[in-house]
Amino acid sequence: MAKVKFSALISEMRNKLNGSVFARNRGGNYLRTKVTPVNPQTIAQVIARARLTQFAQAWRGLTETQRESWRSVVNQWATTDVFGDVVNPSGNALFNRLNINVQIAGGAVLNTPPTPTGAAALTSLSLSAAVTGPAFDVEFTPDPVPADHVMFLESTPNLSPGISNASNRFRRIATVAAAQASPYDAAADQAAKFGALVEGQKVFVRAKFINSLTGEVSQRLSAKAIVVA
Repeated sequence: MAKVKFSALISEMRNKLNGSVFARNRGGNYLRTKVTPVNPQTIAQVIARARLTQFAQAWRGLTETQRESWRSVVNQWATTDVFGDVVNPSGNALFNRLNINVQIAGGAVLNTPPTPTGAAALTSLSLSAAVTGPAFDVEFTPDPVPADHVMFLESTPNLSPGISNASNRFRRIATVAAAQASPYDAAADQAAKFGALVEGQKVFVRAKFINSLTGEVSQRLSAKAIVVA
C-alpha cells in the first residue's frame, strides 16, 4: 500500500499503488511501473517464509497475558519510517521481528518481551578479494565478534566495476559466531553462494551485529572491492 505524507498539498508519497511505485533517490521523487518479481522458490525464500509461519503460529499459542505484555512495550521499540516519522510496531510485529532475529543468531525463543539493551555497534567493515587462493577476507571492528552477538554477513555476485549501488543484489552468505576474530575468511561462503570470483569485477559485502538475547540489531555497514588476480 502506498504511503502519503500531507502538507497543504501532498508533499511526498512512497510504496505501491495499483500498478505504480512511488519512490525517492538522490535525484528526488520518482514514479515507476510496478514489476511482479520472479518467484524462484529459493532455499532462502523457503526458510524465510517458514520462519514467518512458525512465529505466526507461536503468537497464537501465547496466553493473552503474554500477548498483552508485547503490546504494552511497543513504544520502547519504535522505528523510523521512510518519511523520518517515529512509528510503533504492533505487538505481533514486534514479537515476529525480534524472534526471527534471535533465531538467526541461534538464541532462545522470546515468549515475553526483553528489555532493550542495544546491540554492539559495528564500527568498521572492509573487504579484500582475490582469485588466487581464493581470498574473500572481511575485516571488521570491534574484533572479535562480541559475546552474545553474531555478525550477519551478506554479499553480491561478481558485478561490473562501474556499478556503485548494489542494494538489490545482496544475499546472505554467513552468520559469523561470537568470538570470531577479524578478518573473517568468507571465500568458501562466497563461492557456495555465487561461484568463483572473477578478476576485475566488483563485489560488495554488508554486515550487521545481531544481539542473540534480545533480537536487536546494529547499524549496517557495507564495503566493496575489485577482485584482483
